[in-house]
Amino acid sequence: MLTVNILFGMNYAFSKEILTVNITAVGLNELRFLAACVVFWLISLSKKERVGKKDMLILFIGSLFGLLGNQIFFIQGLSRTSPLDSSIIATSVPIITMVLSAIFLKEPASWVKIFGVVVGASGAVFLVYSSQADASGQSSLTGNLLCLASCLSYATFLIVTKRVSQRYSPITIMKWMFLFAVLLYTPFSLKDVITTNYAGFTNQAVFSLLFAMIGATVFPYLLLPVGQSRLRPTTLAMYNYIQPIVAAVLAAIMGQDTYTLTKAFAALLVFLGVYIVTRSKSRADIDAEKAGLPFPVKERED
Repeated sequence: MLTVNILFGMNYAFSKEILTVNITAVGLNELRFLAACVVFWLISLSKKERVGKKDMLILFIGSLFGLLGNQIFFIQGLSRTSPLDSSIIATSVPIITMVLSAIFLKEPASWVKIFGVVVGASGAVFLVYSSQADASGQSSLTGNLLCLASCLSYATFLIVTKRVSQRYSPITIMKWMFLFAVLLYTPFSLKDVITTNYAGFTNQAVFSLLFAMIGATVFPYLLLPVGQSRLRPTTLAMYNYIQPIVAAVLAAIMGQDTYTLTKAFAALLVFLGVYIVTRSKSRADIDAEKAGLPFPVKERED
């Protein structure tokens, strides 16, 4: 999950360059979906794995929330509100995930876990605010609600696909999810893909596009189910706080921003929060303690 969110964090800087002059956000999302769909299906040809009808429905729902809903709500929300507002709202993912996990997966919302979420969130908000306090942009209630819907969509994805990630290989899970995403998204994005002037891409733009399609889509979504099968949803969501840290560091390296001691302190809070949540007890740990066992019987979630 650390690798996943490092790659997602790097994508901010690379996508920023091509979104402004080369391709629309809708078109970029379509190319990412298409690339991942093709790669995962080609890899799956070497080993076929049959998915049950009920699990196929779960993968379809996971695609709706984890790919389509998350991306569409975020892009539309970002276009209507300020980057500062959208970044701060994004820190609500672990909180929403913790609440949904307690309701649907019966995961304990312990004081240790709550404290870790608050510490991590404070670091992320501190970083975003210090980085964008002087940025221009108008807030919008509609845009903020759309960004919140994006966070809720992603958190729901982590909860819904938790059990499926333990039954099938990452290749099988993602080949179906991206296929569903392509089938549903293409009718609305085909025009943006066709009208893009690919001949006008510079070498740097080509590299950024390839990174967005492969480095920030195929690789992280290949590793995501591995993390899902081994970690609790709240722990998974906590790693999202690493993205703004990586984005800030890379932006400084590429000359797009400066990295200060303030941002270093924010990063420390983020990693401390992730560590606290990771060390909190899961439901399986508590059940094992009650039974007098050293480890959880069914699964080892941490």
